[in-house]
Amino acid sequence: MNIHEYQAKELLAKYGAPIAQGFAAFTVDEAVEAAGKLPGPLYVVKSQIHAGGRGKGKFKELSPEAKGGVRLAFNLDEVRAHAADMLGNTLVTIQTGEAGKQVNRLYITDGADIAKEFYLALLVDRATGRVAFVVSTEGGMDIEEVAHSTPEKIHTFDVDPATGFMPHHGRAVGGALGLSGDQAKQAAKVAGALYAAFLATDAAQIEVNPLALTEQGNLLVLDAKVGFDGNALFRHPDLMELRDETEEDPAELEASKYDLAYIKLDGDIGCMVNGAGLAMATMDIIKLNGMFPANFLDVGGGANKEKVTAAFKIILKDPNVKGILVNIFGGIMRCDIIAEGIVAAAKEVNLSVPLVVRLEGTNVEQGKEILANSGLAIVPANDLGDAAQKIVAEVKKAA
Repeated sequence: MNIHEYQAKELLAKYGAPIAQGFAAFTVDEAVEAAGKLPGPLYVVKSQIHAGGRGKGKFKELSPEAKGGVRLAFNLDEVRAHAADMLGNTLVTIQTGEAGKQVNRLYITDGADIAKEFYLALLVDRATGRVAFVVSTEGGMDIEEVAHSTPEKIHTFDVDPATGFMPHHGRAVGGALGLSGDQAKQAAKVAGALYAAFLATDAAQIEVNPLALTEQGNLLVLDAKVGFDGNALFRHPDLMELRDETEEDPAELEASKYDLAYIKLDGDIGCMVNGAGLAMATMDIIKLNGMFPANFLDVGGGANKEKVTAAFKIILKDPNVKGILVNIFGGIMRCDIIAEGIVAAAKEVNLSVPLVVRLEGTNVEQGKEILANSGLAIVPANDLGDAAQKIVAEVKKAA
């Protein structure tokens, strides 16, 4: 689960991270009122969407020459004008894709005199199973280009969970940023605050970009992106209150209500599988046979008729889906129950695209019999390779 920048910065401040004063705003008048609470004379009006690249983004509804989703304002009239431009309009960035995201809220902050911008992030290093720091002296809007063109400017090190964050980790962050003296001490303090927040909230990622050094010699978190491990959110009802469902894909949101692991992709073959590993193998073999998966969908080990029906409906809401491949291995799950769910779902949604089903495992023969006697145009498959070949052939034939 991701949260907005203003929420992330308020959260990190609780753990001691230095942030500039700012307020969220949901209307133009609220934006002006928020700016009026700040010292000024420089204000920053920031679009709040779950995507990076806002500063270089473009609004669909505005002229190509219009400024991006993060703008400076030198008086309250400019705050009002920027807020009117942004709210309700669709911001397209390098991370949103062409569809963009509608801006429904803003963050109004005090401006800062920036001498230097750094990059500082924490994430889980899957190779070591530890929390890792990613540090660079080249922060700001071009960090992706830095990672691509000059990766030597990005430094990474992890933290042993047996010791936790230690003073030498703080010194390593300060050294990687090229800081010394009091500024190095500030960097160590920021790093410690971020690490404490990461562990306490079961975060999956904390990214500060930029971490700014002001003309006054102070480090300041100017932007923050925080995402949490969804499997741990049951421990954090306070964080769940920060969820903005309007930022989530409607199909993925619907799937979560049925405890379905669903991620929309750009292909044309819908997939319904039980088990994440089997789901990934299914997507791979579809691509190997010349087409592309339209989704990742893991129905889990305890699927029933209702879950299977919901899964079919979610898959078919994607207009790009030209066929569906069901690949089920029944261990705890019984193939006859899955078959009943597939038949019921296909009838309820008036299935009009090719459907190939591969069943294996517990009660597989009963399951195959149910499919064969359903009266529906369900194509059975013997194994995964056979299933992939058949769904590609059926889709091409239907086209």
